[in-house]
Amino acid sequence: MGRIEIESLTKEYRTPTGPIRAVESLDLQIEDGEFVVFVGPSGCGKSTTLRCIAGLESVTSGSIRFGDSVITDDKPKDRDIAMVFQNYALYPHMTARENVAFGLKMSTDLSADEIDDQVETAAEMMDIDDLLDDKPGELSGGQQQRVALGRAIVRDPAVFLMDEPLSNLDAKLRAQMRTELQQLQSELGVTTVYVTHDQTEAMTMGDRIVILDDGQLQQVGTPLECYHRPANKFVAGFIGSPPMNFLEVEVDHEDGALVHPVFTMPLSDSLADELDSTELVLGIRPEHVSLTDSPGTHPEPNRLIETEVTVTEPMGDVTNVYLDVGGETVTVTVDGHVGVDPGGLLHMYVPASKMHLFDADSGRSVKHSDEPIESSTLPEADSHVETA
Repeated sequence: MGRIEIESLTKEYRTPTGPIRAVESLDLQIEDGEFVVFVGPSGCGKSTTLRCIAGLESVTSGSIRFGDSVITDDKPKDRDIAMVFQNYALYPHMTARENVAFGLKMSTDLSADEIDDQVETAAEMMDIDDLLDDKPGELSGGQQQRVALGRAIVRDPAVFLMDEPLSNLDAKLRAQMRTELQQLQSELGVTTVYVTHDQTEAMTMGDRIVILDDGQLQQVGTPLECYHRPANKFVAGFIGSPPMNFLEVEVDHEDGALVHPVFTMPLSDSLADELDSTELVLGIRPEHVSLTDSPGTHPEPNRLIETEVTVTEPMGDVTNVYLDVGGETVTVTVDGHVGVDPGGLLHMYVPASKMHLFDADSGRSVKHSDEPIESSTLPEADSHVETA
């Protein structure tokens, strides 16, 4: 029952100026017990899709199945779901106990003692058993969120639907609740669809992530697949913090190189032969670049790019270094203990195995990083800055 199948889902809204298509021909399968995160910028269609799954929005065309049953036109109460909202949606005049129990009272014929037993069990699981007699106004944001989660858990649904449930919490509590939600979902084994605009939440929480933009599906995959094997430039730029750097280049097929106004980067013969497009976009992850102030001793001097440091952004464990490359800004991440001064000249090294290439017109990926998606060994420490 926990398996969800979405086929050709389209949702349009009628407006005085014409229809607005919020979701367009979405096809997706979510397995029983899977934790799937919908992510994308505001207005991409992720919350609309979730509301269609919940039955809170009608479907313009397409179908939604839970298991073997088509539930496209079923009412929300008939879908065996529990939903957690961004604003918690707690009744302010009820205690936490009454809020958690409300759904059971409305949708089951359980006795008062049976309902109370289930509420106590859910409260203990969410660590709110000592708050059950308090009203929402007496609780912190994190405690209210736990009450909202307890209300969902107590119903024992086939599917959890969560619409940006952590966005109202402060950064520290949000990180804590991310971990608790993962542990909870793993223990319960309930199919969960989670919506967020925060790519960090998507990367750290989901078994798979579904990336949307402008109502269209961009990529579905594990977090590491989407990070190391982005389907297109949009995905590459959306997933990762700091985001991927992009530089427009042309392919010199005769010399086998990428040509930029301030540098020329050699290509392997095999890669040069594979590239059909002449105009490409070079993608570089900030953490995949190293810097050197000793270009004469570098083993691959023909892959070095001369840059000027414009700004440094110490973050503690790492420092973000902003470089000027022919008037364009490139971000590089180095270890926090490495000192880099603004105004200095450094050479940037981009390993051939780590660069991404995208078609300049369509944005589709034509070459991705060779970074392994799964690694069985821990990486060695690397300062990312070479000195004499």
